[in-house]
Amino acid sequence: MKILITGTAGFIGYHLVKKLSGKGLEIVGIDNINDYYDVNLKYARLEDTGILREEIEEGKVVKSKKLQDYSFIKMDLKDTNEVNRIFKKYKFDQVCHLAAQAGVRYSIENPKAYIESNLNAFANILEGVRNHKTGHLVYASSSSVYGLNESMPFSTHHNVDHPVSLYAATKKGNELLAHSYSYLYGIPVTGLRFFTVYGPWGRPDMALFKFVKNILEGKPIEVYNFGKMERDFTYVDDIVIGIEKVLSRPPEGNPDWNGMEPDPSSSISPYKIYNIGNGKPVNLMDFIGVMEKSLGKEGDKKMMPIQPGDVVKTWADTKDLENDTGYRPSTPVETGVKNFIDWYREFYLSENVD
Repeated sequence: MKILITGTAGFIGYHLVKKLSGKGLEIVGIDNINDYYDVNLKYARLEDTGILREEIEEGKVVKSKKLQDYSFIKMDLKDTNEVNRIFKKYKFDQVCHLAAQAGVRYSIENPKAYIESNLNAFANILEGVRNHKTGHLVYASSSSVYGLNESMPFSTHHNVDHPVSLYAATKKGNELLAHSYSYLYGIPVTGLRFFTVYGPWGRPDMALFKFVKNILEGKPIEVYNFGKMERDFTYVDDIVIGIEKVLSRPPEGNPDWNGMEPDPSSSISPYKIYNIGNGKPVNLMDFIGVMEKSLGKEGDKKMMPIQPGDVVKTWADTKDLENDTGYRPSTPVETGVKNFIDWYREFYLSENVD
């Protein structure tokens, strides 16, 4: 079975490749390795999966030196012809689309990047799946789609028509496009709303990374909304286990779906949305406390107002994921934060690192 995973130089894509390798799949990874954040970290992730930096060229297939079932192609998913060529060549059985322009705040400054990467590129993926009769398409959505919703915990059965950032709007757009393709062409599609993913090899623009870096360097940390925020922090290993569970369960049409009372999480077509979160919101100040304890050092906190595009609280209702797959994320933040800090020290502070 052949699977395409987009965004494999990224945080979650890197972990998913390592999770699925050795399980009888032929894995093809794609990433454009853009410079939204440090490309050296992206190349380091690739090298940890056996994709050597010096061998990477635009459009070239690079075989992993560590994982016999993994190949990587540097390419931009906005290139319609290249996407079509790859689908035609490999005839994938599954697609896991994780590539996207990430970041809520960056979307305020650079909206065009989100339209191109999160909508145009996704449309190319959908066309590839349609034209080459690929099987199950799983794609990354985001907890940010809940926007102005205040009913807690956030449920996939809730309406999500009021996003507060362009990033969230593009992710909601992905869900709408996916449903249209599922309905028109019978494509089984599953969207996954990730909740504040963290862990080793994480993104430098995320709070945990920035906080740990600044505390170790003796710099202040910016604490938004004066610390009065809660997040459903989800450890990356829990995320990739959830993805693996969902990949093996292509959705079918919901026979009980009712157009008079439409359920946003399913459809008469083979379409499904899941939350993947820990299901336990953590106060930001408590999260910082866990981090400080693990570091053995207190941070100099600079209290700041809430930023445009941010929400005060997220909390995932994961009952559907648990009912359908038997899986529920459960890694406590104490474990996840320690694992991240151990990785950070080894990767950035070890004497063996150039």
